[in-house]
Amino acid sequence: MKFSVFQLSRQGGRSNNEDRMGYCYTRESGLFVVADGMGGHPQGEVAAQIAIQSVALQFQREAQPLLKDVGDFLARATLAAHEAITRHARAHQLADAPRTTLVLAVVQNGQAQWVHCGDSRLYLVRGNTLVARTRDHSYRELNDIIGTTEGPPVNRNVLFTCLGAASRPVYDVSQPVLLLQGDRILLCSDGLWDVVDDDTIVQELARQRVADAVPALVDHALRVAGEDCDNVTAVALQWDTPDAIQGADASFEGEDTFSSTIQVGEGDAALEPLDDGTIERAIAEINATIRRTAERKQRG
Repeated sequence: MKFSVFQLSRQGGRSNNEDRMGYCYTRESGLFVVADGMGGHPQGEVAAQIAIQSVALQFQREAQPLLKDVGDFLARATLAAHEAITRHARAHQLADAPRTTLVLAVVQNGQAQWVHCGDSRLYLVRGNTLVARTRDHSYRELNDIIGTTEGPPVNRNVLFTCLGAASRPVYDVSQPVLLLQGDRILLCSDGLWDVVDDDTIVQELARQRVADAVPALVDHALRVAGEDCDNVTAVALQWDTPDAIQGADASFEGEDTFSSTIQVGEGDAALEPLDDGTIERAIAEINATIRRTAERKQRG
């Protein structure tokens, strides 16, 4: 399995960055994820952190080195992330649970398959063509799909599902898509796609390698949105077939190779193999950061 990958997250004009991102891989399977903690609810960054840690842990346990059933894994990993967030809320006696969106993709056996909940998106670009894009779980997107203009204008930020809410999350699992040489897959938060149109996203991904396209798209979003810019997060990969592996950023040898870039707390520190204790420590670090920030605001 050969691919090039690049990830980037910027805080924008917000007081903190509630987005989380990362990827994990074995020699035969790769997982890529973006989660966007939802404002208006407490500890959005905690929900996003729990979500990506949860799916990464499950991937490490099951990709040995392949997942047996990718579609089944995507569904179960999404629900497990939701349940981990709600358990955190109960354990900390939170009146309102943290919430997050999630988009998660697995590349395996030369195919890509993905799941999403909320309005973090996935784009699949082949050449200059947009092959696939996830449809947001928002009322505006729903109205666009069914073609209705009745009722008052719809706020795009209003989602009808997410992880961490009281109700069981709605999620969509795609069909497997056979990847061709040079295909690009982008996962991103709404801080990117809300201010950068689909045509521009496709053009940037098509004309340059992902290590250049991702920073260009993130910088463009920051410039367009200005001081009010949301957190902007993107993970992109380019698929390379075995006869075109030169320059690939990821290659694997041996039966037990596992690596991860899932973030732990603040910063981009790479994880050692994940376990339940790692997740709890990451959550504790985030909670400590939240407390310190609140104390500084009170003193100020």
